[in-house]
Amino acid sequence: MTRPPRPIRHTLRLYGHRGAPSRFPENTLAGFAAALQEGANALELDIHRTADRRFVVAHDPDGRRTAGVPEQIRSVTLDQVKRWQLAPGIPRTDPGGLSVPTLEEVLEAFPDVPMSIDLKPDDPAAVPPLLELLARQGASSRVTLASFSTRIVRSIRRLGYPGRTALSKVEVAIVRLLPAAVARHFVLGDVAAVPVKQGPVRLDASSFIARCHRLGLRLDYWVVNDPEEARRLLDAGATGIVTDDPARIVPVFRERWGSGPHSPS
Repeated sequence: MTRPPRPIRHTLRLYGHRGAPSRFPENTLAGFAAALQEGANALELDIHRTADRRFVVAHDPDGRRTAGVPEQIRSVTLDQVKRWQLAPGIPRTDPGGLSVPTLEEVLEAFPDVPMSIDLKPDDPAAVPPLLELLARQGASSRVTLASFSTRIVRSIRRLGYPGRTALSKVEVAIVRLLPAAVARHFVLGDVAAVPVKQGPVRLDASSFIARCHRLGLRLDYWVVNDPEEARRLLDAGATGIVTDDPARIVPVFRERWGSGPHSPS
């Protein structure tokens, strides 16, 4: 399958990286709400699957770092995960959005917000129920699916996901190394979601940015918490910034949008 040339008409996006972790526990409803209130117009989040096959929003495979709980998410039930204490001093039954949310809860709480969702487990069996959930929620058109696992990315596409997918590691390398006229035959993703630097490789090089543009890709950089760095990347051609601190980065977007990056497209 050959990628057709596409015009560059992407809305600038400011993503709250796991919400607003500089102020709230990461990957919580309260954190996501704070990110949007601070000016983000998109959310970045991670998902795992519990022992009873529920998708929950969490970055790590266990609760050790965020809740002081060593158990693996895949080994416990949703009810058990819901009792994890993510904020010291806050009751585990807290109604204010500080527990581990399900993916459904996040989609329903923010029904019009674009999201980039990273499927963490390298388990192809998790892909069909995830696609079914997104279809059931009517969320496919606003959700970009990503994974560090190339086989997961391939599975998502093979099953006909109608929404956007992020480039796999292999596709990023293809864009970096091959001319756009050649790369378009191999790159099937829609979004280059990348760090500024990957080991010794600079992914903010003008050649990489230009190829992303020629291929019609979104180009979203993570994780950027310095306003000057965000400004430099946007000036160079980035279409999105993923940040831990939306309040600090939103003034850079307001320079371009007047009142902030609030378009949902």
